[in-house]
Amino acid sequence: MIPQNNYEEELKADFEEVAQPSRTYKLDLERKRIVGYADGRGAIEQAIYKALSTERYEHLIYTWNYGAEIAKLFGQPIPYVYSELKRLITEALTHDDRIESVDAFSFSHVKNKVHVQFIAHTIAGEIEITKEVVVS
Repeated sequence: MIPQNNYEEELKADFEEVAQPSRTYKLDLERKRIVGYADGRGAIEQAIYKALSTERYEHLIYTWNYGAEIAKLFGQPIPYVYSELKRLITEALTHDDRIESVDAFSFSHVKNKVHVQFIAHTIAGEIEITKEVVVS
């Protein structure tokens, strides 16, 4: 008879998953400087802004999971931009474990700019986001 090994169960019992604090430096985008700290909802809003403003694969400092591939939409037809923008935003934001889901997308465009509004469902509640993307 071979003895049963409960090694995996023992490992799971030894570790406890702990949520990391979201405290970070607060960006003052109007004055282009850092002022104090942000935590909770403010930190999540800032993380959303930063993820959508950072082009994926462009900066070595970030992992390949960080950022959005929005630049590839430049020059594409508007209907294609709408569908891809929804996918790219969802993909960029759901890598953050504080963001549970993204939905309620609405789109509009004026000349060469697409405006998108959506709701990010986070651990701190719902956050309504507006983003403008230049497409041509």
